[in-house]
Amino acid sequence: MEWWQLAQIKSKIVEIIKKAEKKAAKQHREISATSLFNQAKVLKSFQEVKVNDDCFNSSEGYGYHDLGRDKLEALFALVFKGEDAIVRPHFVSGTHTIFSCFRGLLRPGDRLVSVTGQPYDTLFRAISGNNSLLTEGNLREWGISYGNLNLEDFDHPGNGFCLEMLQEPTRLVFIQRSRGYDPYRSALTVKKIEELVQKIRSFNSEVTIFVDNCYGEFVEKKEPLEAGADLIAGSLIKNPGGGLAPAGGYVAGKKKYIDKISHAISAPGLGKELGAFVYNKRLFFQGLFMAPHLTGEALKGMVTLAAALETVGFEVEPRFDAERGDIVQSVHLKNKNELEKICLAVQGSSPVNSHLIPVAGTTAGYSDPVFMAAGTFVQGASSEFSADAPLREPYTVYIQGGLTYHHVILGLASILEAILD
Repeated sequence: MEWWQLAQIKSKIVEIIKKAEKKAAKQHREISATSLFNQAKVLKSFQEVKVNDDCFNSSEGYGYHDLGRDKLEALFALVFKGEDAIVRPHFVSGTHTIFSCFRGLLRPGDRLVSVTGQPYDTLFRAISGNNSLLTEGNLREWGISYGNLNLEDFDHPGNGFCLEMLQEPTRLVFIQRSRGYDPYRSALTVKKIEELVQKIRSFNSEVTIFVDNCYGEFVEKKEPLEAGADLIAGSLIKNPGGGLAPAGGYVAGKKKYIDKISHAISAPGLGKELGAFVYNKRLFFQGLFMAPHLTGEALKGMVTLAAALETVGFEVEPRFDAERGDIVQSVHLKNKNELEKICLAVQGSSPVNSHLIPVAGTTAGYSDPVFMAAGTFVQGASSEFSADAPLREPYTVYIQGGLTYHHVILGLASILEAILD
């Protein structure tokens, strides 16, 4: 018996997938080479930091002298080419991690400027609030102003608007690597980030440049700190947690900025010396070790998925053979019905809660109802095969993750069955 017979997949669906895999063979080889490079980098870092099994022990109380926590942070700093890092299970999401950085780096009277357009929904509400939804404690309430530029604004030499926005009182410039729920722009590669950093520096050499690295870790051989950024941050239930980290986030970069942020996550004067790590730290270490392989598996899955869906008439971004800056695959749809079919297929092919039917609903931090399909071992983990979409036009579903390539293929088969029915 073949796998597709066991999964009760029609032979015509199998043929579409086989053709897509053949079409994407070159991209698969390139992804494998990058994954091997990153695995070597991570292994070397583990050996240099001298990780031992004592590092996996939990700590309690204040968490003073936590050997494992300190070594985990040294490890993240080394892997991502930073001077220092903060890695904690106390960050509840990527948004919380990034907002904590803003609170640590910005003061009343400062300005934050996003140069990749308006940030994704949850982060924008934390920055600026929302006219229709009360958002207590946003940056505006603390006297911190906000402005944004688009990538296209930098294409015009002598651009006075860029010069004005990047001068005082701008203290922090924000780059969002992934597209969020923006259907019109691509995720940024490290090369694009480097070009953007150079353009920003040409307007203001002193400003701090901060990259939201969510979904982008280990996609390429280099990371944004190597492209000139001062800081990066992300969620541990995405790429760098390797599918094993149960919660948390990380920040890495220049030590002087890490010090400032550390006082925002605890209290002024306490910094990163406190913070009991009561979770089993082995999952965080092992997750980072597995991260290059998991990212490679997810990327291969998204490349095959893009090739297959494009074959049957869907508009995808990025295309299967395009350069990728993250593990997210967007699929542009004609209507809400197509969106629901894809999300139902993803949920139905999940290892957890496959028997449940996802419905769009109100989600904390979002203005529109959001359809989320994620039958994951870690709740909401985008490192696992999942799909989500805001219920607004133009209808676009964002598919990402995959602990194994084979799971993505089984999920793709379910999606094709649903949309070709």
